[in-house]
Amino acid sequence: MGLFHITTCLLLMVAKGGDASTDEERLVHDLFHDYNKLIRPVQNNSEVLLVEFGLTMSQLIDVDEKNQIITTNVWLKQAWTDYRLAWNPAEYGNISSIRISPDYMWLPHIVLFNNADGTYEVTLRTNCLVYSSGYVYWLPPAIYQSSCLIDVEYFPFDEQECSMKFGSWTYNGFLIDIVPMTEKVTLEDYWESGEWVIINSPVSKNAIRYPCCEEIYRDITVNLIIRRKPLFYTVNLIVPCVLISLLTVLVFYLPSDSGEKITLCISVFLALTVFLLLIADIIPASSLIIPLIGRYLLFTMLLVTLSIIITVVVLNIHYRLPSTHIMSPWMRKLFLEILPPLLYMKRPVQLRNKFYDDEPTRPATNHFEMKDIDQQDVEARRRSNGITIFDFHHSDGYNTLRPRPANGNAIHSRPVECKALRPRHVEKEAITTYSDSSKSAGVKKYSREFKMANDRVKFIVNHIKDEDDYDDAIEEWNYVAAVIDRLCLWLFLIMVICGTCGMILKAPLIFVPLPALSY
Repeated sequence: MGLFHITTCLLLMVAKGGDASTDEERLVHDLFHDYNKLIRPVQNNSEVLLVEFGLTMSQLIDVDEKNQIITTNVWLKQAWTDYRLAWNPAEYGNISSIRISPDYMWLPHIVLFNNADGTYEVTLRTNCLVYSSGYVYWLPPAIYQSSCLIDVEYFPFDEQECSMKFGSWTYNGFLIDIVPMTEKVTLEDYWESGEWVIINSPVSKNAIRYPCCEEIYRDITVNLIIRRKPLFYTVNLIVPCVLISLLTVLVFYLPSDSGEKITLCISVFLALTVFLLLIADIIPASSLIIPLIGRYLLFTMLLVTLSIIITVVVLNIHYRLPSTHIMSPWMRKLFLEILPPLLYMKRPVQLRNKFYDDEPTRPATNHFEMKDIDQQDVEARRRSNGITIFDFHHSDGYNTLRPRPANGNAIHSRPVECKALRPRHVEKEAITTYSDSSKSAGVKKYSREFKMANDRVKFIVNHIKDEDDYDDAIEEWNYVAAVIDRLCLWLFLIMVICGTCGMILKAPLIFVPLPALSY
């Protein structure tokens, strides 16, 4: 008995399924037997057909700033009522809906007006869902490339507003009336982009009269307000540029004697050049306006170039010599007296000056005594016919004299025997004369050899003093170069900070958080 009941149920189910298939086939045959897809589905020709339109965003594929094209993956929701496709479900096995290919039905021919690749229609012509009341719902997918005016002024902290304009290519506003299904784009199945976030997506209805035609054409405009996520560009563009700018400042902290200032400048310049070549494909290529990051890169390049020029000038000043350059009074006043205190620079005390200042005062030769020596020497020479007591030398019991030449220098003259040149009484007279003169002086007397030694000591002292003055002049030029370096250090540091803050913080959306759109 149980087996009989099971067999009976299976036969009934097969029979019912076969009836359903027959009913749907009969329904389709009845609906499209005299159906003409070229005729607008209205009972009165003056009647305006109402077409509902909606958009579901599936993915924001790409935003091409260079070509100003936005690529999106969307689903087009279209709905209208076709009175010719209505039926009574009771007459067709309670079938309430069927799916029909759009190739056999009337379509409103809604396309994307601002298309950029020539593909105006949908990508896949899916079946239309037809209800027993004649209500037709069509949801085809499409990948559109639409034109969008990209404003890259504040790149990478920019916000774009791209519009997608949909309308009927065949029917004007007196034949069909397109109305939006929702006030915003549906984002239920949206796949979030890694670079852009959708801030808002309002949908509006427009009626436009074109110059070519007298009729009014209605369209649905979808405004996509998207904002760029700046994390990638901050890490790969802004941070390296700021670091390169700081390296430019460090050039002026490097001592000139190191010999690496120009090397560092050129290295920073080459690093910035290579960096610019690497990011050429990242920065939007637009001649309409210079992006924010582009202006900052130009600013950094200008700083590096200016630092190279100033470094060359500083090195020229640092290696100047007193024999080729004389420091002008205004330069001495400005760079040695005025600027160092303002730049918190204090010139160290020179070691040799400190040594001279700490050295105890030594007795110096009296000017009048040396003058007296000269007078006595002349008087003794006159009395002894050119021979003084200082010319006598005792060797082997003989007295030798050095005859003085005309120039008065006896150092290089050849000694001769005093007996062969002068009589004995001349020698005694010279000794007696100089002895009397020496006794009558009353002060301490010095020999002519000491005078000559004193002259040579004076020459050595003057020479050392000249060398010290020469070194002081070189050190003054070195100090002027150090003052210019310190001045440029502060100036470039202020320029880098102010330039970075003034350009980067100029973006109006830099501190605005990225809100997540409620789906």
